[in-house]
Amino acid sequence: MAQQLNPYVTFPGNAEEALNFYARILGGTPRLMTFRESGMDADGIMHGSLDTPAGFHIFASDTMEGMSELKQGNNMQMSLSGDESSALRGYWEGLAEGGNVVVPLEKQMWGDEYGQLIDRYGITWHVNIAG
Repeated sequence: MAQQLNPYVTFPGNAEEALNFYARILGGTPRLMTFRESGMDADGIMHGSLDTPAGFHIFASDTMEGMSELKQGNNMQMSLSGDESSALRGYWEGLAEGGNVVVPLEKQMWGDEYGQLIDRYGITWHVNIAG
């Protein structure tokens, strides 16, 4: 199997909702395992994953008491890039729903279209469409 880099996002109790949101935008079906399914006495998602038709992979979990302090949105970022402008624009529009656009998706000095936003879950996304 080829090597992969998989971003892993920890949420404060809404990992299932977030993965379903990302699946609606990026495609795919979330796979979820709860803490209770793994034998722990806690609510939430112990491990979730989303594999998309475009080849993106996202892992996620909820935080629970006793885990390290969660600093949502400031400990990781996501980046989508490529030359399929219609797909990337669709991802941008979907991820921006309920979020905050930091840098509008527009042509930059390096010749590509680039934008940055913070989605409704506090995750920063960079989108770069090759010129």
